[in-house]
Amino acid sequence: MTKLHDLYEQQGQSPWLDNLRRDYLRGGHLAELVDEGIRGVTSNPTIFAKAIESGHDYDEQFGGLLASHTVEEAYWELVITDIEDALTVLRPVYDSSAGVDGFVSLEVAPGLAHDTAGTITAARHFHQRVAEPNLYVKIPATAEGVPAIRAMFAEGRNINITLLFSLERYDEVIEAYIGGLEDFLASGATDLSAVRSVASFFVSRVDTEVDRRLDTLAQQSPDRAAEIQSLRGTAAVAQARRAYALFAQRFSGPRWEALVAKGAKVQRPLWASTSTKNPAYPDLLYVDTLIGPDTVDTMPDDTVAAYLDHGTVARTVDADPGAATGALDRIEAAGVDMADVARLLEDEGVASFAKSFDELIQKLSDKANALSAGS
Repeated sequence: MTKLHDLYEQQGQSPWLDNLRRDYLRGGHLAELVDEGIRGVTSNPTIFAKAIESGHDYDEQFGGLLASHTVEEAYWELVITDIEDALTVLRPVYDSSAGVDGFVSLEVAPGLAHDTAGTITAARHFHQRVAEPNLYVKIPATAEGVPAIRAMFAEGRNINITLLFSLERYDEVIEAYIGGLEDFLASGATDLSAVRSVASFFVSRVDTEVDRRLDTLAQQSPDRAAEIQSLRGTAAVAQARRAYALFAQRFSGPRWEALVAKGAKVQRPLWASTSTKNPAYPDLLYVDTLIGPDTVDTMPDDTVAAYLDHGTVARTVDADPGAATGALDRIEAAGVDMADVARLLEDEGVASFAKSFDELIQKLSDKANALSAGS
């Protein structure tokens, strides 16, 4: 037993890996991590770009696909192959947990982030193409993504909502889940127990942007500089803890209990972007502080290793709700507009994934051209 096992068994939090590579699948590393307590896998366009560019693991399949596929179609075949292999590795976790964990996430194309109809079509296609119960399709929580998310729940599909940066948008996502389940029942469904969801709240990026703004405000107000600087590194955890309080509030009461009577399961908050970007902060700042039942923490490899070595196994996510509210109030009072922070981070997140996707397609096109010239 490891601390990852203890995290789930003692505290009800599921540790997932925020990475997916073909060598992890073919070499057995993902299976080893599952043995150590990892209970799911998340991926995104940037992760796949790094995996495909990092070596030659994909070259043979890519070359074989080019005879009958465009470069972009070949890319999706590479990705789906990895997803299907990972689903096989995680399926025992899914079965043994009665569908709580064992999920692998596949994200729709980043170019669809502001396209409701296109997102619905893509998400439905992935669920039909990869017809496994432990697949999550990831949809970004943009304004245009929220109605697509509700539409997928209305069809009884499992969705991982990604790129969440604000409490206001998180509340909309919860409503999309609850309302979508109600729509599913209205369409004739009688059992909601197979519908699962996580809502991925990005954490460390919030501190990166808020800290930048606090530094600017401190320079502009030298007399208050020390007070303002003392707020650095407090926004992300405070906001995530407020999100957990909102989760507890929304998944209770008569409306929710009526769905529970039909088998509904809570949409678990998932803490994403949990690696510490500022080396001055503790390496597990965004892990040790957000532990609690009915949550998921998806960690990159280095963070997994750090947690296995010196992580905390204790409930912390709701230790002091008043302090979380107070921290956000002080940050707003200092002059940081958290709503504007969320808008910026959402735009940057969408743009970053789109950039990774476009650059990878260009590199694959260059590789395809080189293979064609050499044939």
